[in-house]
Amino acid sequence: MRWALVKVCVAVTTMVVVAFAVPLGLVIKEMARDRAFSNAEREAAAIAPALSITTDRDQLEKVVASAGPGDAMAVHIPAGDGTKAVDIGPGRAPARDIETTRRLGRASMAEVPGGSALLQPTALSSGDIAVVEVYVPESEVSNGVATAWAVLAAVGVALVVGSVAVADRLGVRMVQPAQRLVEGAHELGEGRLAARVPEEGPTELRLAAVAFNSMADQVVQLLANERELAADLSHRLRTPLTVLRLNAASPGEGPAAEQTRAAVAQLEREVDTIIRTAREAKPQTAAAGPGAGCDAAEVVRERMEFWSALAEDEGRKWRVAGVDRPVRTPVARADLAAALDALLGNVFRHTPEGTAFAVDVHNGEDAVIVLVSDAGPGILDPEAAMARGRGSGSAGSTGLGLDIVRRLAESTGGDVRIGSSVLGGTEVRIWFQLDGRAPVRRGHRVRRRRALVSTFNRPRSLP
Repeated sequence: MRWALVKVCVAVTTMVVVAFAVPLGLVIKEMARDRAFSNAEREAAAIAPALSITTDRDQLEKVVASAGPGDAMAVHIPAGDGTKAVDIGPGRAPARDIETTRRLGRASMAEVPGGSALLQPTALSSGDIAVVEVYVPESEVSNGVATAWAVLAAVGVALVVGSVAVADRLGVRMVQPAQRLVEGAHELGEGRLAARVPEEGPTELRLAAVAFNSMADQVVQLLANERELAADLSHRLRTPLTVLRLNAASPGEGPAAEQTRAAVAQLEREVDTIIRTAREAKPQTAAAGPGAGCDAAEVVRERMEFWSALAEDEGRKWRVAGVDRPVRTPVARADLAAALDALLGNVFRHTPEGTAFAVDVHNGEDAVIVLVSDAGPGILDPEAAMARGRGSGSAGSTGLGLDIVRRLAESTGGDVRIGSSVLGGTEVRIWFQLDGRAPVRRGHRVRRRRALVSTFNRPRSLP
């Protein structure tokens, strides 16, 4: 906007300068020409009284010498009764022009080398017509014109420079508030909720800054209300959790009892984490920095130990692949465990008992892929299933599980895809982009994903 305003001012000022300077320069040139010929007419008029009295050559030469420069004026007297033609001074005009002027009886101009000649007819006492010739050099005609043009050009340049300076100041006054508004929007988008914009500048931008600050205040208030609500709702879960913890101590010993007590303890820890996060206004899930993360293989083995007991109770066959060696993943251990629990919970919740499922982990060159597949009925509308809060429409579905997984993958630069499983049901493919890698163009990323997951596209036997 700033440079556009400067360009417009330069163009407008230049047009105005040209529109006024060119005609003014032409007027000055014409005035200089009129001044030169007016002087020549006055010099010619000074000879007229002497010509009306005498035609003596000596006397006329003295008059011509006193009237002006000796080489600039000439007098042409025609031959009369018993007299010869007299020519005084260096004549430059052609003879035919002199005769024409004498015959017509009015002044005229004749082009001569180096300038022009004014031919002024004057009546003699004998009744004949003499012609006074005054030489006007070109330098006298253009005297002062170059200086005037130079002054006009300097004034025009000064006007253009001044308009550029004024336009630049106006542009800065308009652009700076807009830039501050953009910076404030970026800061607010990056999570810096204290970002505000100074309410200054032109009226429109000042109103935009007021609206932005008001919006930021409302966002802060809404987030505070949501945090308080999340903390209050989470705190309400403590009572039923206490009952569950007490009941979990009664079954005695055994794998099922231990798993139940571990699940209740983990649920209590998660509730406490939600309350602390809500009170401290810190995001619960954040992108892991360089060197952070967890071993995806270890997390998968741990969660499958938990879900395997329920799978045996429901008669489900299951398989785990790719967890025989460490697989470093740039996400927090608790976040990856929560994502796996959300996907495996969907398998148990939305497929009939006895439906087989599998978890595959693959460690690629620039990404880690986790596949959770089942042999269930599949998902008819994967796009709707990925929409936050939509759910599947069945009882107990909040529509947040897949959204949690998606946000976790996107925090590393990856994503989540839902497709058809080789087992005949649904396959959820989680792509975790490894940290410290250069961004991959979309076309290359798609080809690499196909190459990385091609090994998962052939059927595997389930135990």
